[in-house]
This record gives sequence, structure tokens and C-alpha cells, in this order.
Amino acid sequence: MSRPAQLSRDKIAAAALAIADAEGFPAVSMRRIAQEMGVGTMSLYYYVKTKADLVAAMDDALMGEVLAPSLPGNWREALTVIAVRTRDAFLRHPWALSSMLSATPGVNAMRHMEQCLQVLAKTTMTTREKFVFLATIDDFVFGYALREAALEPKVDMNFVKAQLATGAFPRLKEALGKGRPPAMPDRFQMGLRALLDLASGRDRGVSRPQ
Repeated sequence: MSRPAQLSRDKIAAAALAIADAEGFPAVSMRRIAQEMGVGTMSLYYYVKTKADLVAAMDDALMGEVLAPSLPGNWREALTVIAVRTRDAFLRHPWALSSMLSATPGVNAMRHMEQCLQVLAKTTMTTREKFVFLATIDDFVFGYALREAALEPKVDMNFVKAQLATGAFPRLKEALGKGRPPAMPDRFQMGLRALLDLASGRDRGVSRPQ
């Protein structure tokens, strides 16, 4: 099978991401991608063999957005940059939070992990501690992105006020006062900082002599 000059695995993945962003992940198909790119459907199969292969290519493209071109020397600042880039990538593609879980990791996912481990290379953490710490940050970032991507829940304030009036929720009543919970526009940074502080407490001698 000949290869159309205008096609590549990266371009197919980019087209698939654009379709998913605009129409949702279920709209992604070889036929739809071919239509978007103005080529025959069969010409795509030179680059992506199956739907699973297409999903893997999409995941690799998404992880490419996470990779930082450069990072600060300080491990806390570097991990903050990576976490923010990861958050932003999933907020750009919120459907990926649930639709890409089965994707086979590609080279960009490996580059991402390599970048993270390189950031922690001069800490005193063991290999196991590094993996647990990075997984915990991922859990936090993905959870935050899920909450941000979800629709704002409707709160029946009459119900809430009636329950608070029973006296069964004194701490909640004190926290809420007369209205809703306080706005927390910086909660991502605050939560991430708390995780980094925990790691710093474990790793007092973070910077080893070079």
C-alpha cells in the first residue's frame, strides 16, 4: 500500500484529537478522520492498524503536550511546571480523562516519566518512593481536572440551610457562615504545594553535592 505524501501518524493523531475535542471521543473513527483529512479511509491503515493503535497514537500526541521543553533546576519548581502542563493538557482534552485510560503508553509517556525521574534524581528518595510520589501527584492532577471538567453541581441551599439549622453540622455551619464555601481560585497550587511540602519533609537533604 502506497503512502499519501500528506499523511503521517502524527497528523492522523492530531486530526483525531481535534475531532474528539469538537465532537467527543465517540465521534472518532477512521472514516471520520479520513473525511476530515480529505483522504481515503484505507490510506490511514498504513499508519494506524487498529482502533487501539489509533488510541495509542492519540495518547502519544497528548503526552507530547505534557512534555516540558525545559525545566528549572529546583525539583519543586520543575515538578510544578510538569503538573501544570499535565493539568492544562487534560483541561484542553477533558474527554481523555475517561476515554484514554486503556491506551498503550507510547514514547512520549516514557519521555514524560524519564523527565519526572530526572527531576528527582538528586533527591534522597528511593526508587519506590519516587514512583509513589509521582503517582500521587498524577492522582491529584487527574482528580482536579475531572472536577474542573464536570458540570457545576446544583446546590439546594434551602435544603442545606434546613439541615444546618438542626444543629447536627456545627463545623459545617461555622465554615459556611451564611453562604456558600469560600472561593478557592488557587486550590490547584495550594493542593500541589501541600504534596510537595510532604515530600520535602521526607527528603530534608534534597540537594546532594554535585
